[in-house]
Amino acid sequence: MSASGGTKAIVAALVANLAIAVAKFVAFLFSGSSSMLAESVHSLADSGNQGLLLLGGKKAKREATPEHPFGYGRERYIYAFLVSIVLFSVGGMFAIYEGYEKIKDPHEITAWYWPVGVLVFAIIAETFSFRTAIKESNTVRGGLSWKEFVRRAKAPELPVVLLEDLGALVGLILALGGVGLALITGDGIWDGIGTLCIGVLLIVIAIVLAAETKSLLLGESAGIDDVKKIEDAVVDGQTVTRLIHMRTLHLGPEELLVAAKIAVRHDDSATEVANAINAAEERIRAAVPIARVIYLEPDIYSETAASNGPNLAKGPGGAGH
Repeated sequence: MSASGGTKAIVAALVANLAIAVAKFVAFLFSGSSSMLAESVHSLADSGNQGLLLLGGKKAKREATPEHPFGYGRERYIYAFLVSIVLFSVGGMFAIYEGYEKIKDPHEITAWYWPVGVLVFAIIAETFSFRTAIKESNTVRGGLSWKEFVRRAKAPELPVVLLEDLGALVGLILALGGVGLALITGDGIWDGIGTLCIGVLLIVIAIVLAAETKSLLLGESAGIDDVKKIEDAVVDGQTVTRLIHMRTLHLGPEELLVAAKIAVRHDDSATEVANAINAAEERIRAAVPIARVIYLEPDIYSETAASNGPNLAKGPGGAGH
């Protein structure tokens, strides 16, 4: 996933959410709608989240150091995880608290045209942001379904923005429904119920984001397609006769570590083995450009050792023969 595509979607979401947050808060001041207050905090939290994603992307570009020899690519995962925490605590929990307070002590919405007008404006702005995120995601998701894209994407920014924008649009519809029912019935409790629904929605989205970014933080292997490309590139049938086993690990969204044991001929000289390893590394990088850290260990293949060894073929990150 290109970092530029993710950045474009983040900036579009940030601009939309800042404008929406100001408009919602003004509408809350004039109308007293708890849904509008919850939605203004939601948009403010989303703006902070986009700021976190941009900060994480900037920090991830730092050069490797002796203390962090594999670089800082995982900074993007850390900040994406922080987004889920902010969304849960600031957005979801605040909305639930505000909804509970409004249900316990409902009051009539005044100046109804403020919340209704702002919600319509917010839906238009969020639709623009969501459309940008969809457009940028379509350039990298290939044939994956949206569910598979969110689950398999190694770069967290676009899935985060997609889920945030989807949650924002659904939340706006819930807020509009709560305000509308409160105005129609004259009972402010509906405004509180709409706010509660917004809170539950944000918490669900936050949990999904936390689960996905947690997996990335723990360390995910390369995708199935990339693993197959690496397997095909390693063996040339002449100097490298077999891939004995392999492990891959994403050091960041666009940086992959490849560690493998390869079989060479028993009568090859040290020079021939070194040249074979260098050639295999070049083939791997040509097949999968993000494979930037490669460790290849030469060995003499043994059927007995292979049959007694661990089965490293399980999962997309390993291969065993």
